[in-house]
Amino acid sequence: MSAREDLITKYAADLKEKCGVTPDMDLLTKVTIGCGPSIYNMDSATVAGTSQSELDTVKKNFLIKKLGLTASPDLGAGLNAVLEKYGKSNRNKYRVVVYYLLTVHFKKESVYK
Repeated sequence: MSAREDLITKYAADLKEKCGVTPDMDLLTKVTIGCGPSIYNMDSATVAGTSQSELDTVKKNFLIKKLGLTASPDLGAGLNAVLEKYGKSNRNKYRVVVYYLLTVHFKKESVYK
């Protein structure tokens, strides 16, 4: 398997074990590809759930730019709900998993079709 396929398998396991979600593998693959080379760098491959600047970046670059959502308090509430589902105490929150959960939470799967 390629490095990307190995990571997708790891992300799917995280979704099942930590979030209780059975992932749509096609969507998970597309979200992974959409993250580009950042998935191979340990620092950029994870989301710091306690860093406000990191959360603002996720809102601006992913929720607004990628998913096409408009800026509103709902974005912060959705992001918090996803981080809560992933587990606030979980230190390694993979960016792909967070983005996948956000995509499903905001029902924006069509962006990846």
